[in-house]
Amino acid sequence: MQAFIDQSVCFIENHQAWAGLVVGLLAFGESLVLVGILLPGTTVLIIVGGLVGAGIVQPLPVLLAAMVGAALGDTISYFLGKWLGRSVVHKWPLNRYRREVARARLFFHRYGFAAVFVGRFFGPVRATVPLVAGMMGMHRRRFQIANILSAIIWAPVVLSPGWLVAKGAGSIPELDVTSLFGLAAIGVVALIIIAVIALKLRRKRTAAPSRAS
Repeated sequence: MQAFIDQSVCFIENHQAWAGLVVGLLAFGESLVLVGILLPGTTVLIIVGGLVGAGIVQPLPVLLAAMVGAALGDTISYFLGKWLGRSVVHKWPLNRYRREVARARLFFHRYGFAAVFVGRFFGPVRATVPLVAGMMGMHRRRFQIANILSAIIWAPVVLSPGWLVAKGAGSIPELDVTSLFGLAAIGVVALIIIAVIALKLRRKRTAAPSRAS
């Protein structure tokens, strides 16, 4: 795993024109069922965020590629679940990861739409929730709304730790107005979406006792 991380980062440093493509493939694999369980994509993306902060890699291609790759990975996982059905968990190779699928299934059963959005940010269920959403018959439009919104938020979030470390707290005041506006906009959007998800989860919890009674 460490060799893969080192080689990926080294390739991006030496072939900056390919950074967007490599990041897109990593984000795609990170979101793809089974591949995401084994691929250390998040670690590489955090380091790439540091390369962006150091000015070695251009931010826009990397950011867009991460968003698109993440959304495509979840989309393919969703359609695999939809086409193959629930019996796929009893077949190779998913039968070797029944615990991970069961965890994602419970998570999705409890939270539905919110599980697809929030699941991208949690390693244990990231690569399996979209598959489960397809298996459980989630409507395509609802899935894609959660998928695309979460990809838009996830990309800057996963790159930001490395970016902040490379920039250093002392250099943050030197950012131009456009950068500050962009960061503020991302923060506002993230807060709004998190608030909506929290409200939805709260409604589910309050509705559960009434249904039981």
